[in-house]
Amino acid sequence: MSFFCSQNALFGMGNPLLDICAVVDKDFLDKYGLKPNDQILAEEKHKEMFEEIVKKFKVEYHAGGATQNSVKVAQWMIQEPHKVATFFGCIGKDKFGKILKEKAEEAHVDAHYYEQSQEPTGTCAACITGDNRSLIANLAAANCYKKEKHLDLAENWKLVEKAQVYYIAGFFLTVSLESILKVAKHASQNNKIFCLNLSAPFICEFFKEALMKVMPYVDILFGNETEAATFAREQGFETEDIEEIAKKAQSLPKENKKRQRIVVFTQGKEGTVMTKGFLSQLVQDKTFEQCIRAGHYAANVIIRHAGCTFPEKPDFH
Repeated sequence: MSFFCSQNALFGMGNPLLDICAVVDKDFLDKYGLKPNDQILAEEKHKEMFEEIVKKFKVEYHAGGATQNSVKVAQWMIQEPHKVATFFGCIGKDKFGKILKEKAEEAHVDAHYYEQSQEPTGTCAACITGDNRSLIANLAAANCYKKEKHLDLAENWKLVEKAQVYYIAGFFLTVSLESILKVAKHASQNNKIFCLNLSAPFICEFFKEALMKVMPYVDILFGNETEAATFAREQGFETEDIEEIAKKAQSLPKENKKRQRIVVFTQGKEGTVMTKGFLSQLVQDKTFEQCIRAGHYAANVIIRHAGCTFPEKPDFH
């Protein structure tokens, strides 16, 4: 076993959300002005929706949030030892927070939440219609993460220092840019691997400035074709070709010159590269091809389950 696969070798920081998954009808989507396939942040008009979905449809609860899901899947692919993945994020002192802590423990993820009582634990409604799913996130407590109240504490920073690979979803740029930069700079200065996921077109568009502050520290950039296209447009890249966009993103300025930036863009069925299982192999110091194979495998398993759930053990060799 590679020494990389030790406890706390993978570090993730993001928005911990409790996923509320349900198969809904078109009327429900129309009522709240939702597209069948989208990822948005809840606005005032969506507030009632979270209550209504629970009342009206059969719901399942899962520990969620983009980054927490990714490290959870990496831990599942690795299996042993437990707690290879560390996760930081903010939750409320409430029932949903309690469920999240239990779910993280069941997944053998070493979650260290910053708990506060101003805001309730964040939720994400996953409205499933046929093959589509519309995600509406109500960040609530997830929005309240504070660098000085959590990341800067000696016992928490020690866990950051233990890690070899860092993974953060672009969604967290809306919450705590200073936390991301502190972790990214640490990774860069110590020649460790810092990964960022573009996460959603709105991040590339409305949080471009924050994104570009982090970009010099990014060793591996993830995104799907819609995010890549929005990123290219916002950067003024004169191309719509996904490979060209990847090359241009790769050549953006970079702090740590010892590692060439790797760009991974997924294109649905067209040759998917998925970050999820990818991380499990990266932590174990495997080849890039092996990382991508693992990503395909994990994506393929998870796509058959509601929410981010999976069988007890992976069958990946």
